[in-house]
Amino acid sequence: MKITDVKTFVVDCFRTNWVFIKVYTDEGIDGVGEATLEYKEKALTGAVEHAKEALVGKDPFRIEQLTHDLYRDAYWRGGAVLMSALSGIECALWDIKGKALGVPVYELLGGRMRDDVRIYVNGWFSGAKTPEEFGRKAAEAVKRGVTAMKWDPFGKSFLEISNADLTKALECVDEVRKAVGPSVDLLIEGHGRFDIPTSVRIAKELAQFKPLFFEEPTPPDNIEALKRVKDQSPVAISAGERLYGLRPFRDLLDRKAVDYIQPDVSHAGGIMELKKIASLAEADYIPFAPHNPSGPVANAATLQLAACCQNFSILEIMYSDVVYRADITDECLRSRNGRIEIPSKPGLGITLNEKACAEHPYQPHSLRHYTGALTDIRPPETAFYF
Repeated sequence: MKITDVKTFVVDCFRTNWVFIKVYTDEGIDGVGEATLEYKEKALTGAVEHAKEALVGKDPFRIEQLTHDLYRDAYWRGGAVLMSALSGIECALWDIKGKALGVPVYELLGGRMRDDVRIYVNGWFSGAKTPEEFGRKAAEAVKRGVTAMKWDPFGKSFLEISNADLTKALECVDEVRKAVGPSVDLLIEGHGRFDIPTSVRIAKELAQFKPLFFEEPTPPDNIEALKRVKDQSPVAISAGERLYGLRPFRDLLDRKAVDYIQPDVSHAGGIMELKKIASLAEADYIPFAPHNPSGPVANAATLQLAACCQNFSILEIMYSDVVYRADITDECLRSRNGRIEIPSKPGLGITLNEKACAEHPYQPHSLRHYTGALTDIRPPETAFYF
């Protein structure tokens, strides 16, 4: 079997664009991966085109060699664009191998040790502005069986936060806690926005609400800053969505800077790289809770890891999505009691509809985090997909 082509499909999905990568072979078996990278889609598709030149004619089963060589031969190693291109390609290669052998990818990684995985939802708060609106939307999510939810209550603050804005953020968390009761886990997102003293101050204030964790309190380019926050925080600290590859995670763990690790299968190197990262964390008894707010293919790949990683803790998933998500793939998710079943179809268990992708072409989108539009994460019409 030889690789004959590599294509990207960029699909508008309101807050960003999904980027899917499809690898074709001369035996009619193709594989799909996802490399959705907010607001850098044009650079990403260019990186995939460069990778294609090195992949055509190669054996798709030699996943470790192909990804190693793509990384090595880039010369300027790492970074979000290169690693996302490599990640999406790597997932597509696993999809090909699983399909060719007639087994789900997790069977190639040691077999599954669980049949379903606990989830926490993101995006449940879409459109909410006031603490009361957050509370109402949280209560609605719990009625749908949600047992854990994440959001960023900090408005457009950057590095520091005023007393007034912190009070409003804490009122928001308080309203959500009152609305959902003590048994639902709350996860508080920082989006890497605060300096050290502000992060510590927020962490101490959050303790009264018993969050599962406080995510990415400091910017992602300084692990020592994150460690200093963790050392003073009364609540668990999570991070890792903006780290790429095994070595940065080794540094993160060696410095004891986090309580949970959150690599993203679309950015950190793909399925095998996340398996290696999870194993590093497993040795330190650190839970593995991957970042997973993107599209259906990234979710399918992350579920393969959920099946076979011993220290897999909880899966992030978007609460709802654009109504045409159901047209883009044949995704079929089943949830019950705040958990999602792990599919058992060959490969990643998902197929991309190229024609449907073409009906929703690239649209420019920009970062909302510092504009006051953080909760404008979904269009007026959305659909539940699990």
